[in-house]
Amino acid sequence: MRERQGGTVGEGVGVVGQLFFGRDDAENDLVDGLLNGAVFRPNYAYREVLSGRKSLIIGRKGAGKSAICRRLAAPDGHPGACVLITPDDTAGDEIRRFELQGVTADTAKSLIWRYVLAVHAARHLTLHARAAHGRRPPPAVRALRVFLRANGELDDARLYDRLRRGASGLQSANLSLKAFGVEAALGVNGASEGARASRQLEVLEDGVAAAFAALGCAAAHPPLLFLVDQLEQVWTVDADSHALVTGLLLAAKHVTGRYGRAVRSALFIRADIYDTLDFSDGDKFHSDEIRITWTHDGLKDIALARARASLGAELTADQLWEQLFPPSVRGEPTAEYLFARALPRPRDAIQFLNACRSVADERGGLAITEEDVLAAYERFSRWKLQDLAKEYLVNHPFLRSLFLLFANSGYAVTRELIETRFEARREALHEEFPAYADSLTPQGVIDVLYGAGFLGVWRGDDVVHTGGIHAPPGPGEDEFHVHPCFRPALNSLGPGGSAPVGGVRLRGDVDEACERLRRLLDRSPLPMPAHTEPLNQILSIETEALRRRTRGRHPTSAQFADVARRFEVLADELARTGLVGHPVTRRLQDEARALLRTSGGAVGSGQGSSSGG
Repeated sequence: MRERQGGTVGEGVGVVGQLFFGRDDAENDLVDGLLNGAVFRPNYAYREVLSGRKSLIIGRKGAGKSAICRRLAAPDGHPGACVLITPDDTAGDEIRRFELQGVTADTAKSLIWRYVLAVHAARHLTLHARAAHGRRPPPAVRALRVFLRANGELDDARLYDRLRRGASGLQSANLSLKAFGVEAALGVNGASEGARASRQLEVLEDGVAAAFAALGCAAAHPPLLFLVDQLEQVWTVDADSHALVTGLLLAAKHVTGRYGRAVRSALFIRADIYDTLDFSDGDKFHSDEIRITWTHDGLKDIALARARASLGAELTADQLWEQLFPPSVRGEPTAEYLFARALPRPRDAIQFLNACRSVADERGGLAITEEDVLAAYERFSRWKLQDLAKEYLVNHPFLRSLFLLFANSGYAVTRELIETRFEARREALHEEFPAYADSLTPQGVIDVLYGAGFLGVWRGDDVVHTGGIHAPPGPGEDEFHVHPCFRPALNSLGPGGSAPVGGVRLRGDVDEACERLRRLLDRSPLPMPAHTEPLNQILSIETEALRRRTRGRHPTSAQFADVARRFEVLADELARTGLVGHPVTRRLQDEARALLRTSGGAVGSGQGSSSGG
């Protein structure tokens, strides 16, 4: 393998074969033993949920929602008891069918969810009283046991069975409430189903609250935590699905308030589902929300932890990114190259890293080469284009057809070009997807593709992608870019001649190169004179690039080549001072080669490099 100062990692055959970054989903990662305390990265979202400050966790598919959920449910996760609820198709159908005369669909669904949560809390209390509080259960807890037995809820039933029993009891007002001193059906003649169901639930919830109070649970130990995950399994684009999720939000907020500090909830919801919800109390949940976001540093942390776990070694970041992986790919540091070409979520990072490992292992390599990464990029891009269409199949079944508008062309497009290409396909799209004709317009296409992460918008002096604080593209924004993740699959690797891409090429190939070099210099042990001169020259290059951009001038191939040669001169000067092979010297050479490829020039300054290849 490659050698570096401080030794090598994994001498001999088989290291790449042992390297593994984990499974694509949290459930299988748990089975394989990777999603444990050593590998799980406690990001900000996890810490906020664990502390109880946030209860509504929103993120895209693959962003790590289930990993957080499963980690909280682990024995050494949340310090208190947990109840994990993951609805399946049968449970979803039961909730969608549940209706009550006299109340809205949202309210009806919230009542059936409240019943499920109350029964889970009651079962928890009957088992918990003696184990945690060490005394004969008080009357309030014994009353819960009587209620559970009378209504067939003592067993550890499937969610579907619990929903079916609850629906029957609430709709017919025949829940047995004798345990709480209520002998007959509640309500008065003429009361609606909704009113009777609500009154029954109030009696049950009063009994649960009384048991928590009798045991002093709120003060004695951490709260009972309800975890609800995988709602996408029961989601369809219809009003009943909307009410199912909205009802869950309302129920979770209700029970948290009803049982005080004895109970908390954490709901894990895909962003594309949550963002479609529209209900009158939606503004009451903003303080509960947290959206999962990932930076490159966070993804690098995941990669290193998983590589260490698979190899059973205390691997360093330098060993991972300079020995097991090539130090750079096309002039970029390898980690930056990889994560810039994946959507910012752990699942994509894991899949890309595993693809690199597989390509290298298939050819019997002792380490992953630049060529392996490039081959894996092609494979990964095809996967992710297919996955994106599947991810949004329920909400946007036409998404796959829109990809054709960007195939075999440049990755940078103007609004005008999108409109032209769309108009050529408008009639066919409307015939194939008549239910979506109103949203299948040029602006609708831009909004959907931006929201899915397929397109970014040129804003200021950068390409902005969906997520975080970024607003969607406005009518006055006219330049868009296919995300690098999807370019190889679409054969859209060049910027193209149809969009004003001069600013992008300048930023991407000069500004980013300078920024990478500055970051390396900031942590470099170069002697001060050797450090100061390259830094000054890089700053000079950035200043000139900014001046050209603000004057509206697009860079030419000659300007790219000129910057590349300046990098080569800097590398030669460092080599002459005895820094042959130093990371800064090598990086200058890599960036020069990358810029020369962009300019169409040949590598080599013409002066003869004394620093080696």
